[in-house]
Amino acid sequence: MPAVEKKSDNIVAFPTKSETKLEYHPTIHDMPSEERPRERLRNYGARVLSNAELLAIILRTGTTQENVIELSGKLLYKYGGFGGLMRAEFMELCAEYGLGEAKTAQLKAALEIGRRLGVAQNEEKYQIKSPLDAANLVMMEMTFLDHEQMRILVLDTKNQVVENISRYQGTVNSSVLRAAEIYRPAVIRNCPGVLICHNHPSGDPTPSPEDIAVTEHLVQAGRHLDIELVDHLVIGNQRYVSLKERMKW
Repeated sequence: MPAVEKKSDNIVAFPTKSETKLEYHPTIHDMPSEERPRERLRNYGARVLSNAELLAIILRTGTTQENVIELSGKLLYKYGGFGGLMRAEFMELCAEYGLGEAKTAQLKAALEIGRRLGVAQNEEKYQIKSPLDAANLVMMEMTFLDHEQMRILVLDTKNQVVENISRYQGTVNSSVLRAAEIYRPAVIRNCPGVLICHNHPSGDPTPSPEDIAVTEHLVQAGRHLDIELVDHLVIGNQRYVSLKERMKW
């Protein structure tokens, strides 16, 4: 009878080569210098950088699990781009692994600078010749609001924007919208026209029955005051509806 080999109870199992292989995450400093975001910005200008690279420059460092470009790409994907990051609450972003309060503050500040710059450029001697012109003026700000807001654009005789006024945070309906409050800025500035815009936080700009009723009321009130309601725009997610085009007044 062949002898049976007795196995020791004290066998030490050594990991195989594949088991000891660690996943490696290259850092920004491991990248060739000409491929790093800051160097690319310096050499070629900011316009050539991807959104992830621009965000990486703001955040500066990643985590032990992902470099800063990977972290930036993950955040942009999760929140749906810069617009989603703008809408996200401060503490929600702070809770993201790799951010914290300091980086979140840097991110929020950079996004707000971009928003204000866009608004300032749009409003400088801005003339409204079409509903699209008005939509382009307010879309950047109003698309990202999580509540309903009314904007009153006061127009001069050349349809240039004299003032862009924010009114009515909350629900825009006939019980809130008083014609006197809508037209008062135009009366004070002796301007002949007003264009109003409000957003739908759902992203769908389809006018509601209340939107139509409010508009009909304001058109009639403007005629009595000899001030034209040039249009009423409903702003959605990168879309808008002109109630003047829809209602043909």
